[in-house]
Amino acid sequence: MNHTRRDFFRVMGLGAISSRDLFVRGQEKSPRLTPLKLPKISNVKITDVDVYYFDLPLLEPFKISIAEMKDALNVLVRLHTNQGIVGWGEAAPFPALSGDTQATSIAAAKDMAELVKGQDALNYVKIINAINSFIPHNTCIKAAFDMALFDILGKVADLPLYKLLGGAKNSFETDLTISLHTPEETAIRGLEAVKKGFKTIKAKVGVSMESDVARIKALREAVGPEISIRIDANQGWSVPEAIKTLDRLTEYDIQLIEQPVSASDLAGLKQVRNSVKIPVMADEALFSPADALQIIKSEAADYLNIKLMKAGGILPSLKIAHLGEAAGLRCMVGCMNESNLSISAGAHLHASQSNIVFADLDTSFFLKVDPVIGGITINNGMVTLPEQAGIGAEVDPIWLKKLKKAF
Repeated sequence: MNHTRRDFFRVMGLGAISSRDLFVRGQEKSPRLTPLKLPKISNVKITDVDVYYFDLPLLEPFKISIAEMKDALNVLVRLHTNQGIVGWGEAAPFPALSGDTQATSIAAAKDMAELVKGQDALNYVKIINAINSFIPHNTCIKAAFDMALFDILGKVADLPLYKLLGGAKNSFETDLTISLHTPEETAIRGLEAVKKGFKTIKAKVGVSMESDVARIKALREAVGPEISIRIDANQGWSVPEAIKTLDRLTEYDIQLIEQPVSASDLAGLKQVRNSVKIPVMADEALFSPADALQIIKSEAADYLNIKLMKAGGILPSLKIAHLGEAAGLRCMVGCMNESNLSISAGAHLHASQSNIVFADLDTSFFLKVDPVIGGITINNGMVTLPEQAGIGAEVDPIWLKKLKKAF
C-alpha cells in the first residue's frame, strides 16, 4: 500500500500540518541545533619559543649492540601563545639510532622557531608540513615541536591528549628493558623487574649467538614461564646469525624479536621473518609513514615499532599506526632515553589507538632524576594516563631555572 506524506503526518498526530510547514528555513517550526555555550578560542598565535639544553644523567650506561649512552643529552622546547597556553616538547637524540645529536637538534630548532612564530598553533598540520618542507631528517627535534603543538591543542580542547586522538584506552602494560649485561647480571635484573610488578621484560641481544643464548637462557630460568620475554638485537646480527640464533632461542618462549638485522636490509628482514618461528618487529627500519608502507609491501615484519623520536612526532606516528591497522600489523610504541614528558606523549599516542598493543615506555626508570611534574604513572608494569588537558606533564619550574637556555 502506498502512503502519502500527508498520510504520514496524520498517523503521527500532526493533522493537516505539511512537511513544508515544518521545514521552511528560518521559521520557528524548523528544527534547530542547540548551540553549545563554550568559550571560543579561534586563534592561538605562537608568540615565542624557548629551547633549553635538557641533560638527564642516567643511573648507569645504557648499552645496546651498536652503541652505549652514558647520559641523555636531550633538548626541551616550550611554545608560548597569545592565549597564555604553553606547549611542552622534548627531543631525545640517540646518535647511533636517530642520526642526530643535542647540538644538531638545537641548531635546527633555531630555524624551526622562526618558522612557527606568529603561526596559529591550531593549524598544526600546516606548521608541521612547513617544518618538514624546510628541513629533512632531524626527527627528534621535529618530535619536540610536534608534541608541543599537540600539548597546546589538547589544552585548547580541555581534553587529555589520548581522548582527543581517539581514546581507545586509559591504561596499558609496558615492559621493562634490560640493557646488555652478562647472563648472570641479566638474570638478576630480570628478578628485580618481576619484584617491581612487571610481567613483560625486554632484553637486549645482538652480540654473538653463544652469549645471546646464554643471556636469554639465564633470564628465562630466573623469571620462570609466566613472564613474557621480548628481545631486541638493534641490528646486531647478520641474516644467517639471526636465523641460527633465533632458532636456538625458540625454546625459551620469546614473544618477539626487534630489528634482528640491518635497518637498510628489508629483504634480509623478510628472510629472517620467513625462516624463524619468533615474530619479527621492525624498529630501526621504521622512521616514517613511507618506511611503514615499504615494510608492509615487502611483508618484512609482523609488527611495527613506532617511536616519536624516529617518526618526528605524534602526527606521523598516527599515520604509521593507521597504515599498520589497515595492513593487519599491530604496533608498539617505544622510546629513546626520554623524561616523563616525552614518555607521556608516547603513552597518549598508545592509549589513543586500539591497534597499538605493545609498549616499551620505561626509560624514566633509568634516570637519576626525572624533573617532570605530572605525566603518566607506572605501577606493577601498568601505565595510567593523566587526565589533565594536553600531555598533562611539564618540567618542574625549580629545575627549569637551573637549565641552560639555548635561546
